[in-house]
Amino acid sequence: PEVRERAVRMVAECRGDHPSQWAAIESIAAKIGCTSQTLLTWMRQHERDSGQREGPTTADQKRVKELEREVRELRKANEILKLA
Repeated sequence: PEVRERAVRMVAECRGDHPSQWAAIESIAAKIGCTSQTLLTWMRQHERDSGQREGPTTADQKRVKELEREVRELRKANEILKLA
């Protein structure tokens, strides 16, 4: 998470030095050793988390995973009860 936050911050800081956000992303990705697409994904998620872009936030995604896990556990419990 710290690497992601730092990379996103670096893109924002150097955005003015490049003709586009993508150019800034490519520059920073090369410096930190990740792919441009990965950094773009991190940027998009940051934008969703900060309300700048529509879509599920990190907290929303975490909650969905928790609920899906709970549903699986409850279904398993129901199957066990049906067999009893």
